[in-house]
Amino acid sequence: EVVRLSLPEDQRVTVTTITVGLSTVLTCGIRGALRPPIIWKRNGVVLNFLDLEDINDFGEDDSLYITKVTTVHMGNYTCHAYGYEELYQTHILQVNVPPVIRVYPETQAQEPGVAASLRCHAEGIPNPRISWLKNGLDVLPRLSKQLSLLANGSELHISSVRYEDTGAYTCIAKNEVGVDEDISSLFIEDSARKTLANILWREEGLSVGNMFYVFSDDGITVLQPNECEIRRHIRPEERIFTSYEEICPRVEGEGTQSCLWASAVNVRDKYIYVTQPKQNRVMIIDIQTQKAIQSVDVDPIPTKLHYDKSHDQVWVLSWGDMRKSSPTLQVIPEASTGEEPRVIHTPFEGVEDFFIPPTNLIINHVRFGFVFNSSKPAVHKIDLETLTHLKTINLRPHGCAPLAMAYTHLGGYYVLQCRRGPQLLLDSVTDTVLGPNGRVSGVPHVSPDGRYLVSARDGGTVTVQALTVRGEIRLMYDLQTDLQVSDVTFQPSFTEGNQYYVYATSHLQTDVLCVELSTGRMNVLKNLKDPITSKDWPWSSYNRIVKDSGLFGQYLITPAKESLFVINGRQNTLRCEVSGVRRGNTVVWVGEV
Repeated sequence: EVVRLSLPEDQRVTVTTITVGLSTVLTCGIRGALRPPIIWKRNGVVLNFLDLEDINDFGEDDSLYITKVTTVHMGNYTCHAYGYEELYQTHILQVNVPPVIRVYPETQAQEPGVAASLRCHAEGIPNPRISWLKNGLDVLPRLSKQLSLLANGSELHISSVRYEDTGAYTCIAKNEVGVDEDISSLFIEDSARKTLANILWREEGLSVGNMFYVFSDDGITVLQPNECEIRRHIRPEERIFTSYEEICPRVEGEGTQSCLWASAVNVRDKYIYVTQPKQNRVMIIDIQTQKAIQSVDVDPIPTKLHYDKSHDQVWVLSWGDMRKSSPTLQVIPEASTGEEPRVIHTPFEGVEDFFIPPTNLIINHVRFGFVFNSSKPAVHKIDLETLTHLKTINLRPHGCAPLAMAYTHLGGYYVLQCRRGPQLLLDSVTDTVLGPNGRVSGVPHVSPDGRYLVSARDGGTVTVQALTVRGEIRLMYDLQTDLQVSDVTFQPSFTEGNQYYVYATSHLQTDVLCVELSTGRMNVLKNLKDPITSKDWPWSSYNRIVKDSGLFGQYLITPAKESLFVINGRQNTLRCEVSGVRRGNTVVWVGEV
């Protein structure tokens, strides 16, 4: 008998929009007598339902069931009858996300006559609209000369505050699928009437938060970027609180006592963990007291840390020796509890590098990471909770030796940099390689909201791609620079909501590049002195880092050989140079404490 299949013309492409957290059914429109079984693909890859947690075909009608939709599920799904691939139906899945917001500051006290800003960062799909209430009533900027709303409403600015501006300001973010709100409180009081509580709050709360911690040859410098003021300098001969050992022990035969650091992470604005590769240990700094409180012995030459917020654990990569001949990966659990730290050895061997996706406002739990070695064409998926190996993804067919990875939750793509040739895209839903990311090569960097992918090639080309709400990667533009890019970071825009600037430093040059991502407009900050040489920074390829100051921060910091440069990201200008800080290439930002 003859198989006759049909698909109505108006059903060739269907778009389904679903809100995150709900379930959805994609039904295949191909009909006909003796229809063979239906085959489903996602992003061109055949779905093997035994491997998938949240996608099933358990219906009689060959429909596709997604039980709990997240942003990783957005993308293209196609169905065809087995053996009849030329007739297929495409389902485009769009995922909406209700708004999630943060305000800053939660509370502030100002004297009459000064300017005050209340800020609100909102994320969601579609982009949320922002409005403000003061004590429950609409804020109307057009009725006031003093008051203005900036960056699509994400900043409420009062140019000269008066007593009657005291109040609770509610930021409300709305989109088609939800609403979120939070309060930022403003108190206006003259200096004579400062309340005791306010004085204590100022002394206690603000004195340790909103600082850069810079780890250099000369110890630890705690820098307040707003005033460019060194608030504390922890010297090499200061002692660790619990063991009474020196922070940076004197080395036989060396004249001056100095420190050597590699990598540091902020653990919930409570502690900083930092590696001392020559001492084979991780030191823990207590942020509240600004003191080194203890050290943890780890395998030799610890060079890279990552704080896995979802499981409250710090990952430690040790080389074993300077030739990286016996690398190990260790985990320090319960990192933020202040308990006696212990070290767990993971079973992964020959790990040259590892990648754990960052969390953000929308994705607050990460389950999986990857370990890899650039001499082997594979990446290994690991379970972050059980510290076990789940599967190996073979890259040999693509001739890729993996060097670095990035991730965006929009469409669920991992982006792999290969030693040679273009980047590869890996689908996190199916754990399969989709193929090359066009002709793009270089180190991938993803903006905090997952919407931009910025890749820096050795030759100096910077490629900017955007992720659409359909989970497609779209080329925006290529920038030609002669900057050999060392490091990249993202600075939220102060003029446009949900937009970013990207800052890039150079391996060799004294310039820092700044690009407005939405337009590609470039600005170069010149003469920020010579970077630390690669020879003096063996721990990573980032011999000149650039660090931002979080969601609401306006300052960035980048080290030269013997000084630090603070950049004002709001004005896109140099704020100051702090001299006398040698090799300060390990930096952590500490926000509100």
